[in-house]
Amino acid sequence: MRVFSIITAIIVMAALYLLVFERQNIIAFATGGTEASESEMAPKTTTAPVEAEAEDVAEGAVSVVALKSKATQVDNAVLVRGRTEAARQVDVRAETTGLVISNPLRKGASVEAGQLMCVLDPGTREISLQEAQARLQEAKARLPESQARLGEANARLKEAEINETAAARLGEDGFASTTRVAQAQAAAEAARAGIESAKSGVESAAAGVQAAEAGVAAAEKEIDRLDVRAPFAGLLESDTAEIGSLLQPGALCATVIQLNPIKLVGFVPETEVDRVTPGSNAIARLASGREIIGKVTFISRSADQNTRTFQIEVQVDNSDLSIRDGQTVEIAIASEGNTAHLVPQSALTLNNDGLLGVRLVDAGNLASFAPVSVIRDTTDGIWVSGLDPDVAVIVVGQEFVTDGVPVAPTFKEASQ
Repeated sequence: MRVFSIITAIIVMAALYLLVFERQNIIAFATGGTEASESEMAPKTTTAPVEAEAEDVAEGAVSVVALKSKATQVDNAVLVRGRTEAARQVDVRAETTGLVISNPLRKGASVEAGQLMCVLDPGTREISLQEAQARLQEAKARLPESQARLGEANARLKEAEINETAAARLGEDGFASTTRVAQAQAAAEAARAGIESAKSGVESAAAGVQAAEAGVAAAEKEIDRLDVRAPFAGLLESDTAEIGSLLQPGALCATVIQLNPIKLVGFVPETEVDRVTPGSNAIARLASGREIIGKVTFISRSADQNTRTFQIEVQVDNSDLSIRDGQTVEIAIASEGNTAHLVPQSALTLNNDGLLGVRLVDAGNLASFAPVSVIRDTTDGIWVSGLDPDVAVIVVGQEFVTDGVPVAPTFKEASQ
């Protein structure tokens, strides 16, 4: 039985060999005709009609399907992941000490620029202001008195100078004693000293007025600090301080954010930053799928030390305040367009050197390899550059041919 099983296996193997490898010779021997070509024995398919090439096909050529493609000008884009960010956000804090006497505003409320958010108890600040104003009046009253003293001192100086001149001339003619001349000179010196003293008094009085005015201004400023106002129009991100709360300098009254316009902040790699310019159009997609449009307003001149990326900002209109601060966003920034071909992703292949490219059908129906650069991927195919304006890209059978191999192409247009 064992010998019979071995013989049966040998017979089956021989039959399989003849059917697989000597099929054409067996058919030719059985029919008495010549060797049939594989193409004649293949069943005819009923595929969609395609454009037939009128050129003669070389014997032994490999059948392939090729796509006739014309280069198209396409927009190129720099893709960036980032986040939304409020145009402005400020923690509004108290500048003085006092109890809050105003009812709080709730978070989410809209505020206008200059609107009151927290009002503090004035305490004795009004009395301090009145005291400063009284000191100012007193200082202003002393100023005319000092100016009058200065005028009196000027008159005395003129009188002393006249007496000094007269005594000097009489002394020269021998009509006045030396003692009288010396007394006249001493009186003139005293008058000059009086002038300097009077000027100092005027300056002191003027300084007193200025000091009193500064005191009034400080008291008025202290009263102004009792009203904590919104620095710009926006939304309250937190409740304002509760009534009865004690605020000290630096204590938080509320946080205000401005969401219109809103910023999209992302980081561009150093290999792509030269393709981005201020004013470039940008389209962004939020995590919800909503698309928004804006313009690039800022490109950082200094790279992040850890990631070597450059920060960019895109300004987007947000009049309806529907975009929130901190949302994830994908940004596509328009850059200079390229001439490219749209081909199926399956048409891409690698050559023996590991370069990415496509197989083409040249004028002599020979296969050739052309390296390409990928611009971007889409649902309709992939945009590639580096090819001639008009090419025939092999989309079926490219893996079975190499450079210089004859092909029998069946062409189709890009729309097929």
